[in-house]
Amino acid sequence: MQKQNKIWVGLLTGILFPALAFILLYQIFSILEKMGAVSNKGFSPNFRERTLAIISLAVNMILINLYRRRRWELAMRGIVIATTLLAFVWVFVYGLKLF
Repeated sequence: MQKQNKIWVGLLTGILFPALAFILLYQIFSILEKMGAVSNKGFSPNFRERTLAIISLAVNMILINLYRRRRWELAMRGIVIATTLLAFVWVFVYGLKLF
């Protein structure tokens, strides 16, 4: 079990898990929009993408909690590094447009 306690495992899961969460949430909202259950009217540009990206980043907390229970400190460190890098990407892409 300890052979998965590596920084690269944390980096890989820390990037893939939010990407999959973003794709899944975006598809759910696209389906809901086609059904007429949600609307984009009244929101600022890119509101949905920005919000879904932040929620997808927060999903990494599930992985951090899982790895903390298993005491995989190196994998946790990889997830924190990946989350920090993705947060900087979010600020670069969306944050600069907000101010």
